Amino acid sequence: MDTMRDRFIATTTRLLDEDPRLALVLAEISRDGFGPALARHPERAINVGIREQLLIGVGGGIALTGLRPIMHTFASFLVERPFEQLKLDFGHQGTHGVLVSAGGSYDWPAGGFTHMAPGDVALMDTLDGWSVHVPGHPDEAEALLRRAAASEESVYVRLSAHANASARPVGRGGFDVLREGARGVVVAVGPMLDAVLAATEGLDVTVLYATTVRPFDGAGLRRAVAAARPDVVLVEPYLAGTSTAAANDALVEVPHRVLGLGIGRRELRRYGTVEEHLAGQGLDPAGLRPRIASFLG
Repeated sequence: MDTMRDRFIATTTRLLDEDPRLALVLAEISRDGFGPALARHPERAINVGIREQLLIGVGGGIALTGLRPIMHTFASFLVERPFEQLKLDFGHQGTHGVLVSAGGSYDWPAGGFTHMAPGDVALMDTLDGWSVHVPGHPDEAEALLRRAAASEESVYVRLSAHANASARPVGRGGFDVLREGARGVVVAVGPMLDAVLAATEGLDVTVLYATTVRPFDGAGLRRAVAAARPDVVLVEPYLAGTSTAAANDALVEVPHRVLGLGIGRRELRRYGTVEEHLAGQGLDPAGLRPRIASFLG
């Protein structure tokens, strides 16, 4: 199976050929994969080098001309390092574009903490009007990328090497109901789905699947808790508790409890494999099951 990043390169290369409205801005990352696109569309495909603030600034300038920029690098360099440019060159200027990250929270553990971005979605939450997609499979990534490119809105697509074994149909942004139960609701985001399904096997719980986390599907969550105990577990592949406030807002008129599971704030300084980091964060099935079962009783 190809990776989400592979699919992003192939899909965006085709979209640049098909849609003269689209532009691509890189900061070295994935430059080799985009070699043909850079050669065929030098006026709309630009590599600014290792200058991430410039990456966003150029994207914002391109947006002001009426083109739709797709900006790409690792999440830590796409969201965290040039955050001021995102806030001003897009938010303040009222322009729109597509951010596509690679690296997830810790796709390349050997790169160290400089290449990890567990706080990216929480940081994007401080900006107004951004949709956030978190695909769990390359097929889902392609569908969400095409949707983002065709829209007129500000969109962040968070790609990761961590993926589920199979794809789910991508709807219009709401939560998909994969299992129904009475003892609570578990929301699995993107690549956490396989681990959540394994961890909740045999438990009497509803499992929801999300590939779009902003806007948050409050109506879908309210429907789920109406048919189950209003106890909610959010399992996200980034900073634990990122969507807890959104869930609380959705259930403000319902007595409820929310447990947010994800990446802890404490840095894991023994950089192993992605699987070892998942286990270290308690996000593998063996780590998730006791915490979910204990919370939901």
